[in-house]
Amino acid sequence: MSLRMLGHFQFFQFTAQYWNLSSEKRSEFQKNFLSDLEKTALKYELYQVYPLHAEVDIVLWITTQVSENDFVAQYFEKMAALINPYRVYLQLKESWWGMTHPSDYSRGKSAQEINPFEDQRNTYLIVYPFSKNASWYKMGRDTRQGMMNEHIRIGHQFPEIKQLLLYSTGLQDQEFIVTYETEDLAQFSQLVTDLRSSEARLFTDRDTPIFTAIYHSPANTLKLFE
Repeated sequence: MSLRMLGHFQFFQFTAQYWNLSSEKRSEFQKNFLSDLEKTALKYELYQVYPLHAEVDIVLWITTQVSENDFVAQYFEKMAALINPYRVYLQLKESWWGMTHPSDYSRGKSAQEINPFEDQRNTYLIVYPFSKNASWYKMGRDTRQGMMNEHIRIGHQFPEIKQLLLYSTGLQDQEFIVTYETEDLAQFSQLVTDLRSSEARLFTDRDTPIFTAIYHSPANTLKLFE
């Protein structure tokens, strides 16, 4: 049996105390923060968000495999220990997390599925929470499958765009966390436009806020805010 993955997105804004530091002290903070991230031995990426979004500067994306029942508790204990020393300089604006799960509507693994453990990343990352409304779950299984078949067909028309779906039903306010990687934002916008014209869109309860982020190496992401 394959292990589930836990994905965690933390959206941070640098505080006024951070910007009041000298450039040398900000550089020291960045060096220490990255060093502590490396010590966790977790797979992570650090993306630029500002100025694509007004109230978030960076997003920290961490992925790990869930190996046992108490692993999630251990993971969040590790995260608290990592972030707490830096909270005077980093304000957490959003924290979304969930786990992978076999799809209810498609068989096997899609060639368009994001592998977070790969070293190669696309330039753009788009992340948002997603929930269906109650009417969706009251429909029969076959009816829902038909709508999802249309949804899947539209997605296959954009093979360069990759997706990862994390399940968070009952764990956070949203039911899912939807993640995309792309090299072409105009093409991605067209994908979303097409998906929103599908019948399944009528049963969407939530799909905001949307964060678009830009990939750099972790050190280069932080250097933008030095």
